[in-house]
Amino acid sequence: MPKMKSHTGMGKRVKVTGTGKIMRQQTGLRHRLEVKASKETRSLSGTVEVAKNDLPRVKKMLGR
Repeated sequence: MPKMKSHTGMGKRVKVTGTGKIMRQQTGLRHRLEVKASKETRSLSGTVEVAKNDLPRVKKMLGR
């Protein structure tokens, strides 16, 4: 049986920390930024942990 290939798109979207958490960027920072308040834009910056319900699917796509 051939080796499992990790999903390259998912690999670009998430990052695995040293402790094993899977982190992702928050949504809403790609367009229509001029109508969003600066406070909202700042709060959306940075990374957050992937939701618990999505973890099995994300891990499978990463080959973990």
